[in-house]
Amino acid sequence: MDSPEITRGERGGSQTTRAVMQLREMLFSGEIPPGTRLSELALVERLGMSRTPVRTALTMLAEEGLVQAIGTGGFSARSFSERDVNDAIELRGTLEGLAARFAAERGISTIAGQMLGDLLARLDEVVTAPTLDADVMEQYIELNARFHREIIRLAESRVVERQIERVMALPFASPSAFVMAQSRCEDARNVLVISQDQHRAVVEAIIGREGTRAEALMREHSRVARRNLGQAVRSREALEQVPGGKLIQFDRYGEE
Repeated sequence: MDSPEITRGERGGSQTTRAVMQLREMLFSGEIPPGTRLSELALVERLGMSRTPVRTALTMLAEEGLVQAIGTGGFSARSFSERDVNDAIELRGTLEGLAARFAAERGISTIAGQMLGDLLARLDEVVTAPTLDADVMEQYIELNARFHREIIRLAESRVVERQIERVMALPFASPSAFVMAQSRCEDARNVLVISQDQHRAVVEAIIGREGTRAEALMREHSRVARRNLGQAVRSREALEQVPGGKLIQFDRYGEE
């Protein structure tokens, strides 16, 4: 039987995890607007848990960059500018480029190459679907996320993987963050076709052990998200389709 100390420790860890998840969702959804001062006591009551997990959760969210310490003590909810989002996407692309280079230089197994090929085939089916409805776009998002995770896994670098995880704690930095917003545009299919061509080129470079080329292609691939950001910020409606979009603050929008 577990000792009381271990049981309490496990319970505390579970409470902290729950606090982090609840607070993160409240920030992403806009329930806690950017700039809001986060009162520890108010959050304790709101979340229905003790002060220790709430305090730890706020510290963890500060490390993720979602809240920030304020001079008078405590934390406030952060907002992000267009430059912040661009920087996050650029950083993610740089790290994923490094992952692709490591995968190419270190070599991947035949089985891993076949797995990537299967993913590409499934993405082909989605990209060429007759209509790009919500279900199709959700399939694309899932498969695209799997593709990116596989490239990171094949790098065999826990150091790089951890840094990418930190960047993608900001939801708008993920590879598919702007896909749903972009799907509203007339050239949505063209963007998906371009992205898929880049996926295929990255895989070919990795299998061919062309590290420099794989890195450059993966970094260029991240720029699709930056292009989609430029389209999303033209309207509030489009930006609402972006995970964490309510955290992004702009002075004005092209459309209302």
